[in-house]
Amino acid sequence: MGRILGLDIGDVRIGIAISDELEITAQGLQTFKRKYLEKDIEGIKDIIESNEIKTVIVGLPKMLDGTIGVQAQKVIDFTNILKTKINVPVIFWDERLTTSEVNKMLIDADVRRSKRREVADKLAAQLILQGYLDRKRTEQKSNETTDSTDFHRF
Repeated sequence: MGRILGLDIGDVRIGIAISDELEITAQGLQTFKRKYLEKDIEGIKDIIESNEIKTVIVGLPKMLDGTIGVQAQKVIDFTNILKTKINVPVIFWDERLTTSEVNKMLIDADVRRSKRREVADKLAAQLILQGYLDRKRTEQKSNETTDSTDFHRF
């Protein structure tokens, strides 16, 4: 196993989350304010190298109907450049409604509006990564059940 990085890429900030080594839980790592393309990519690359990341999950903000809108295309373009600078697989993860879910959670937790901006992107990255980890674990359990069932038939 190893660590997996989750990214919530926005126009102004990039939220970053990281998994534990067993790939069970995601923790918000940081949010950094975007400067310019090369600096943004260098920052992500440094995190990948210093944490021995084996996979990067990028939230893809599709439209509600599943199509690729302007913001999703910006994320795809950024990610395509990132892929040329790193040596780990990059997987897009549907992040529809993640931002609204995060905002609702922060409002319910009575977090002030000024503080919400500081943590929203990191929390969104955490939710994106946790969704991926949960799905991966569910699929692995499903495959193990199928494998063990097949084994007992013989």
